Amino acid sequence: SMPLVITTSIFIGAVTAVQAVYQMEGYVPMKFLGSGVSRSVFIELGPVIVALVVGGRICASYAAELGTMKVTEQIDALEMLAIDPIRYLALPRFLATLLMLPVATVFADFFAVFSGFAVSVLTLDVTISTFNEGLFMLFKTSDLFSGLIKSVFFGGIIGMSGIYFGINTRGGAEGVGQATMMAVVGTCLSVLIADYFLATFLFQLVFG
Repeated sequence: SMPLVITTSIFIGAVTAVQAVYQMEGYVPMKFLGSGVSRSVFIELGPVIVALVVGGRICASYAAELGTMKVTEQIDALEMLAIDPIRYLALPRFLATLLMLPVATVFADFFAVFSGFAVSVLTLDVTISTFNEGLFMLFKTSDLFSGLIKSVFFGGIIGMSGIYFGINTRGGAEGVGQATMMAVVGTCLSVLIADYFLATFLFQLVFG
């Protein structure tokens, strides 16, 4: 998923810088541009966009693979061999998304902030010193960690959604298609809903 993460994050950072300059110009000093870009990426855009884009891909893969195993009775065969399909098939996938989505988010944050910096300096007439001043002036480690905490929960949602719909697939090839679709839709909605509650908790109770 890393090529997808890098490509997505580059354009996230670029469009964030363009929109920030448009909204700040004439109202807010440009020295706050770096802070606006970095905090937007760390807190919200990085973890959420990565969860939606990469999560949809991973979730669809899980649901399709496990759904195919279900309708072709491969999961039933594992149970006949006294192999727990949850432990053998589901748990490794769940742990993979839980652990690796924060890693993908770190890469996304880096490339998004760098692309925002590059666009600001090369096309928006913002000096390097001005962007860097804002970047470090209001930087808080809590902003970065709040996004990473979100990504852990998003990883769990992605893994559980793909596994649940995959293992509960019914109805042959058509059922696999429906399970995959439901897994992706369910993941996207769950991530957005969870984002609201996590933001409320993290910024009002923990970092407030």
